[in-house]
Amino acid sequence: MVPAGAFADRVDEQKRLVADLRASQKVFLISPRRYGKSSLIRRALASLERRGAITVSVTVSSFSSYVAFLEGYARAIALAGNERWDRDRSAPFAAARTDRDVARLAEEVFRQPAVLAESRRRKVVVALDEFQAIAGFNGGSVEHALRAAVQHQREVGYVFAGSEPTLMERMLGPKRPFYKAGPVMRLEKIPADEFAAFIDARFASSRIKTEPGLGAAIVELAGNLPYDVQRLAHETWDDVRSRNKRTAMLDDLHAALTRLLSEQHTMFEALWQRLTLPQRAALRAVVFEDGWELHSADVRIRHRLGGASTVQAALAALVRDDVIARDGARYVVVDSLLREWVARQTF
Repeated sequence: MVPAGAFADRVDEQKRLVADLRASQKVFLISPRRYGKSSLIRRALASLERRGAITVSVTVSSFSSYVAFLEGYARAIALAGNERWDRDRSAPFAAARTDRDVARLAEEVFRQPAVLAESRRRKVVVALDEFQAIAGFNGGSVEHALRAAVQHQREVGYVFAGSEPTLMERMLGPKRPFYKAGPVMRLEKIPADEFAAFIDARFASSRIKTEPGLGAAIVELAGNLPYDVQRLAHETWDDVRSRNKRTAMLDDLHAALTRLLSEQHTMFEALWQRLTLPQRAALRAVVFEDGWELHSADVRIRHRLGGASTVQAALAALVRDDVIARDGARYVVVDSLLREWVARQTF
């Protein structure tokens, strides 16, 4: 989680998101992982609450079934309206056995935000994070049911947020229920120079000077991933502050990075052991080739990757397991610490 005080940039995105939700728009927020999507949503909801809105936030991917999601969503709506949630209210979900039972429950649950808005005479804003996970519930019927409900809710704003851009873009395609259902926001990386200046300014605001180039080095080491940048910056700042130093040096950054890698070693080693040999080779190639031209003969020979089909299968598995991701024409390691850990190992 990115602390509110450390939330870099995203001012324009937050203003736009708040304005759209206040206007009861149905907004689709698409962002790769670690770009600050969830932090942006939290700040937008907090801003809307200060303006008198009732807010509901649910992470779709945290539920293992459609019925579990419906119950969790219903509970979140009830609690947002300061209503009790007891065993009696859970009973219909536990008793749902047939597709008809579930469809009836979904219709009732999906209308609740509008019921809450009408009964309280207040704007209601719903955030469904990791929304792409809904595609795994009962096929496309969930999308149809939810779209049918929300399109008529004039006093309810929605943000459907997803961190798997390919799946989210597919859900918004011409043959899907949410096609042209509302505005689409796509989070991009924060410009590296702006991010570096922000980091240096945050250090200065706590009366800690920075060695020239420290902010830029943090951004580069963290792959300019907003979550990772702010994690590495905070850890460096915390180490410097704990030693009562007045200047943060590049050596302090590398010491913090070394400590973090040591703390994560067991987890990264376990992940590495789960990978097949072709997947390990492909991951190393992503790190050392900066994700470029991994199917080329030169790269395959240099890293002993095998044939093109073997490389493609390994990369697809790593993407599926959220170890790497596509960034345009290249592949990137999702966690910058894992990238640095792989770079420092000898296999």
